[in-house]
Amino acid sequence: MNITIQHGNILDVQADLLIVNLFEGVQAPGGATGAVDKALDGAIRQVIALGECTGKLGETTLLYTLGRLPTPRVLVVGLGPAAEFDGHQARVAAAKAIRAAQQAKARHVATITHGAGIGGMDPVDAAQALVEASLLEMHQTPTYRSETETEPRVTSLTVVEFQASHIPLLEQGARLGRIVAESAVFARDLAATPSNIATPSYIAQQAEAMAAEVGLSIQILEQEEMEALGMHILLAVAKGSDSPPKFVILEHNKDRAQELPTLVLVGKGVTFDTGGYSLKRAEGMWKMKYDMSGAANVLGILRAAALLDLPLHVVGLTPLVENMINGHAQKPGDVYRGMTGKTMEVISTDAEGRMILADALAYAGRYQAEAVIDQATLTGAISIALGKQAAGLFTEDETLKARLLAAAQATGERLWPMPMYDEYKEAIKSDIADVKNSTMPERGAGVSTSAKFLQHFVEQDAWAHLDIANMAWTEKARPMYPKGPTGFGVRLLVQLLRTWGP
Repeated sequence: MNITIQHGNILDVQADLLIVNLFEGVQAPGGATGAVDKALDGAIRQVIALGECTGKLGETTLLYTLGRLPTPRVLVVGLGPAAEFDGHQARVAAAKAIRAAQQAKARHVATITHGAGIGGMDPVDAAQALVEASLLEMHQTPTYRSETETEPRVTSLTVVEFQASHIPLLEQGARLGRIVAESAVFARDLAATPSNIATPSYIAQQAEAMAAEVGLSIQILEQEEMEALGMHILLAVAKGSDSPPKFVILEHNKDRAQELPTLVLVGKGVTFDTGGYSLKRAEGMWKMKYDMSGAANVLGILRAAALLDLPLHVVGLTPLVENMINGHAQKPGDVYRGMTGKTMEVISTDAEGRMILADALAYAGRYQAEAVIDQATLTGAISIALGKQAAGLFTEDETLKARLLAAAQATGERLWPMPMYDEYKEAIKSDIADVKNSTMPERGAGVSTSAKFLQHFVEQDAWAHLDIANMAWTEKARPMYPKGPTGFGVRLLVQLLRTWGP
């Protein structure tokens, strides 16, 4: 989508459709919406009086200008109650509005920013929210159909601003919004790619191409190198597959690692998960191509960090494996020693994500980072605990928790703190190894015991685990998240990096 910032009067703009907005409960709109209403001889006030335009968040009302404006149609989008308005509401409104414009078959859409006027939002934040949400909402997941899509698309978005002094700020916000959105889309597309294409080698190649494009340092460890490092817990998962494992290490500002704060991001990269000998049920197994969403997110976040030139040393670690079955595959009851020297007993081969993260988190310890954060589609239990409303946050570091929750609040990618009680350690004690990878046959506290398992291999005080299994895929489209892979976590952690400070 082509996006431009235009200085001028909203009444003079030419486009297929013009978007303005309205707070809930407002009877006589002001600002740009009021100016459009006046030009339309009070048409907006009339539909408000009829109860057909209430300003409810995301509600859209389409009006025809009948030659009274250069633009033939006006769309009024609701912003919700003014007292509750924030960046997330601005993004929801923008997503709903651009979707309605798409359904109206508009190709060129003009819009005002949502909230930069009476809403009190900083112009940079308002422009970021508008562009970010519009791009995320309009993105189409790649398909493999023999016939191409013929539905008209919104191809151009013009953001109109009357105050000349705001133009540089809107341009700054628009650039930020585009980078963040396109980085989330990068992660989405990887997670949507069928696993016969998106093997560990393919994802490593995509990481290599992206790193070259944006200026990241990259190293890809092969199986022999992982063996030399003692990553036998990680490698156990890959034993059943003909696709060789990869361990991708991306670094932003590697040459400045000694002078900048270091943060390490780790993402689970199981490119397909059969469950191994602890075989998953057939229903829904096809979706297990998205079990590498954590790794895809890390690649997207590092992409954004490079393009935004963030003043941090950011490391992205993505262990990439396929969990399959053959004569060499791991079995329940097997014991493996990891990079830290600690041992683990396999109880379930379907608890493979925590196994590859065990050695990846151990590797993260060599960076002496200010914080290590992993994200993973780790447990089905997190869906039972939290539904589709928030990802699980596990950490014992209160400062890191506060930073993550602030980023979640700012982006609308919500997190909910989960318990990390010492008692959960008891459930993962093994009779023959240091720990076991599952509490089966007991099914209680699956999310917290999995986090405790990961913590066993962490050599870092400031560590957080994000279980995104319930948020990384959606069966039902919602604003900014079309059906399928969501890229949930990219915007969240880019925000965390952007605001990282003492």
